[in-house]
Amino acid sequence: MKRFILIVAAAMSVSGLFAQEPARIPDNSVSLMDYGAVADGITLNTEAFSNAVKALVKKGGGHLIVPEGLFLSGPIVLKDNIDLHLERGAFILFSPNKADFLVDGKVKPCISASKRHDVSISGEGIIDGNGEWWRAVKRGKVSDVEWADYKRMGGTVTEDGKLWYPFGLNFYADIADDYRAQEKMRTHLVRFTECERVTVSGVTLQNSPKFHLVPQRCKDVLIEGVVVRCPWNAQNGDGIDIMSSRNVVVRGCMVDVGDDGICLKAGGGPKGVEDGPCKNVLVENNTVFHAHGGFVIGSEFSGGMEDIVVRHNTFSGTDTGLRFKSAPERGGKCSNIHISDIIMSDIRGEAIVFETTYANRPAGYEDAVAPESLSYLPEFCDIVIERVVCRDARIAVRAAGNIGMIHDISVRNSVFFYTEQDRLLDDPAMISFTGVSFTTFPVKCN
Repeated sequence: MKRFILIVAAAMSVSGLFAQEPARIPDNSVSLMDYGAVADGITLNTEAFSNAVKALVKKGGGHLIVPEGLFLSGPIVLKDNIDLHLERGAFILFSPNKADFLVDGKVKPCISASKRHDVSISGEGIIDGNGEWWRAVKRGKVSDVEWADYKRMGGTVTEDGKLWYPFGLNFYADIADDYRAQEKMRTHLVRFTECERVTVSGVTLQNSPKFHLVPQRCKDVLIEGVVVRCPWNAQNGDGIDIMSSRNVVVRGCMVDVGDDGICLKAGGGPKGVEDGPCKNVLVENNTVFHAHGGFVIGSEFSGGMEDIVVRHNTFSGTDTGLRFKSAPERGGKCSNIHISDIIMSDIRGEAIVFETTYANRPAGYEDAVAPESLSYLPEFCDIVIERVVCRDARIAVRAAGNIGMIHDISVRNSVFFYTEQDRLLDDPAMISFTGVSFTTFPVKCN
């Protein structure tokens, strides 16, 4: 009980806890057009972006203005004190040629910054990763018309006819020896690594080769008013993945993607412990449409989860609502997590689900590899969930795993309309319920 009191107290003082300064950008600006850019959707503008960034570095930083137009590009690398600003009508489309992203034998993210400070992406434009040229496609998730469209691109269909890979395409060379190796080389749309004071605001991020927005091992991150979208069946098409980062606010975003919507991770095994926890994270006033989970923790979080507040979010049409997933060798401990005022509708599976036997199955792999040992066990605990209203979930609350891995979970003052089952718990002691209403359909008419 004492732990839950501390959680509520932390939630009440959240305004002070998450007050932060956005990226500091000097009052300088350059236009991409001044560095040879051509907005015809055909000319590759990688060098123009690079030269514009270099010019801003010489000025001590500032705003790189991308005007209205369609700009094809390879990887864009941001530096200290630089804001990539997309004006209304600006559209950055990343090249379908994977070779354009190979730098020194490694695949670069579409947009990245590493070990930098005060980096920003802002504006009203669109950033598109051209992900269909990168992602495997499951036959069972597309129509006959869509399947024919993929095959017209070339590519490779597996012998059983269940998967299409963008390997052996008609117009672009491969960057690996086989389709499985190339599948592992898929890149992220936007990735910030070990950066301080990161701001992403206003823009639309769509159709990533893999995850869309990934701050990893960053400090002081503001993600506000961002739209993230891709096809519902995009393999590994996560929306916003916060990884081992501290002092993070995700506010007022709209997410509609092919995998997890807003997800917190903190690494697996010893590397996760080394990278540290996700800590001091506020997720508020967001809307998630299609996603495997509206708000998700896991599956990797060996570094732990500390001081997380999730409030006033809406999930409409997600596979699950609040999803907590992990497994041995991937897990860590949760501490002080408070979730409140969540609205859910049309949830395909569970409104709330805890699972400590999660199995990650990449495209083309039927069976997950079993963990080699029972180390780095997940421990979902110290979690309060209250004031949830959910209409139409198949199962309201499910918890699967060992009771030692799922404990001290409190669900309070909530309403669930379920279609199959109210609670499915491996042990009733895993979760306590106070002031919770479970309702389903009336007796059948005939």
